[in-house]
Amino acid sequence: MTQLTRRHLLAGAGAATVAPLAAPMLAEAAAPPIGKQAPGFYRYKVGSFEVTVVTDGANVNPLRDNYVANAPKEEVNAAITAEYLPADKASQSYTPIVVNTGTKLVAIDTGLGLGLYAQSKGQVGQYHTNLAAAGIDAKAVDVVIISHFHGDHINGLLGPDNKLAFANAEVMVPSVEWKYWMDEGNMSRAPEALKGGFNNVRRVFGALGDKVTQYEAGKELVPGITSVATYGHTPGHVSHLVASGSDRVMVQADVSAGMAILFVRNPGWHFGSDMDRPMAEQTRRKFHDMVVAEKMLVQGFHFRFPGVGYIEKAGNGYRVVPAPWNPTI
Repeated sequence: MTQLTRRHLLAGAGAATVAPLAAPMLAEAAAPPIGKQAPGFYRYKVGSFEVTVVTDGANVNPLRDNYVANAPKEEVNAAITAEYLPADKASQSYTPIVVNTGTKLVAIDTGLGLGLYAQSKGQVGQYHTNLAAAGIDAKAVDVVIISHFHGDHINGLLGPDNKLAFANAEVMVPSVEWKYWMDEGNMSRAPEALKGGFNNVRRVFGALGDKVTQYEAGKELVPGITSVATYGHTPGHVSHLVASGSDRVMVQADVSAGMAILFVRNPGWHFGSDMDRPMAEQTRRKFHDMVVAEKMLVQGFHFRFPGVGYIEKAGNGYRVVPAPWNPTI
């Protein structure tokens, strides 16, 4: 049996430095670097439905001291580096989806918007560019379903100059979420850090006018897509069960938000942006126990692209097992 040792590796490296000298020179100029990724979308089937995962991009920001409200920063950094991510950085992905049911074209959440595309130099806000690259015309979308009112889920409802990005779509929003964010008393009592969120909700939905329909949790919104109450991250946060035949995928939105993998691994950790942290933890544990027990496919908005996989128990928490990549649909 061949033993691969450090000595063998070093010997091989030395030989590699000599060998090219004897080879003929085929080209004198190096190829220029491309400098950009391919368009970011991925498709899979749920029964007869076609799901298109459309990345809105990813960013890396300095890790705030209170990123996890109830864990010391050094413990958070240990969890981050265990995932082979850079310490002291919050690395976050944003991944909306579009579901083609055969009778309806349904977008679920819409990304950070074109304003942040320009501001971030293309790191995020990629949704509409990638949607077009995936062959989906925003004007052909029948329904846009919103999970909750944070900017990375609603800002893509608007295009340039605050024009409607989905000109022909009905926009469906959770009624509990609408009631909270549109309440002037809630806005006046909100901490300063939340004021911008209230103003952004008014900016986005003010442009939409009468195109908004409120929905209740626990209701089928279009045939095959049912809303599921997952409150805590925000007061009216909702996930969505997509079902066709015997196949299902749970679109979990922000049950685990931010660097989602941290809060899957450590469900008792409280994300700084969860608005009701104890409720968010309770929801996360109950939700994950349910999808584990039912071996249900999960689509995570903040999971690493393409964000689809299974959740299983791991120690005191859980872990994400990515679904196998399918080169065909």
